[in-house]
Amino acid sequence: MEIGGATALVGVLGDPVRHSLSPAMHNAALAALGLEWAYLALPAPAADLATVVRGLEAMGCRGLSVTIPHKQAVAELCRERSPLAQRVGAVNTLVPLDGGGWMGTNTDVEGFIAPLRHGPWQGKRAVVLGCGGSARAAVAGLVELGCGAIQVAGRNATSLEALLSPCRSWAPQLQGLTWPATGPELAHTLAQADLVVHTTPVGMASVSDPEAAQRCPLTVAELEALRPGSTVYDLIYTPRPTALLQAASTRGCQCLDGLEMLVQQGAASLRQWTELKTVPLAAMRAAALAQLEPA
Repeated sequence: MEIGGATALVGVLGDPVRHSLSPAMHNAALAALGLEWAYLALPAPAADLATVVRGLEAMGCRGLSVTIPHKQAVAELCRERSPLAQRVGAVNTLVPLDGGGWMGTNTDVEGFIAPLRHGPWQGKRAVVLGCGGSARAAVAGLVELGCGAIQVAGRNATSLEALLSPCRSWAPQLQGLTWPATGPELAHTLAQADLVVHTTPVGMASVSDPEAAQRCPLTVAELEALRPGSTVYDLIYTPRPTALLQAASTRGCQCLDGLEMLVQQGAASLRQWTELKTVPLAAMRAAALAQLEPA
């Protein structure tokens, strides 16, 4: 990819962000579309997020993806938010507005739902592990799929309530569960679940922490509570499979990782930035998979 004076900038903001497959995936799509755009991974510490977002606006950036841990904080930096982003309270896509500022929207919901469309999920019981921005998108997706009961398990009671409070008006089937380090509470809930969604970074590969990819968010007792035949959906896609999905597979669970969600939400964002109705989804998926193949 040759970058020149006419090259337009798009990218992903996060901390960390070096692990992201988004640059390879989006640059493959941009090349297929014949656009002179470059998509970069842009590290943005939380303390500098507002400065980075304003600076990229001033540079004429064509659009931004937003990943952990900024999906909620960046919502406050938007001049406008889509109805879905307002409802969810999390933004993963920034689109420049005429006259300055950003429109914040959320394509994570569309991406999250994509690998679950085989269903049926109507009336089923779901558990969401974590209460950050990705968890909010998961809850919105589960409501759209028709789940009859949704429980969100969070370590931090304040963060958990911050998710639950704004969502109760449109997700009456939503309940919260404090997720203690020990104790049987979560195991009892997992034993009844048809679908378990993991949204925290625990188990994600990290360059700075070689043991990170070996960690599992569930204890042995919680893993043993998973019902054979239930579906476990880990939004992490590096490593592939994660420690959670390896353990769930031995329990006879159906396992999904976050790769297809990444591809689908990325395609939805690209359609918004380019105003194209279709983008090269197959090229995006192939590029992401190529990055995950062992060297």
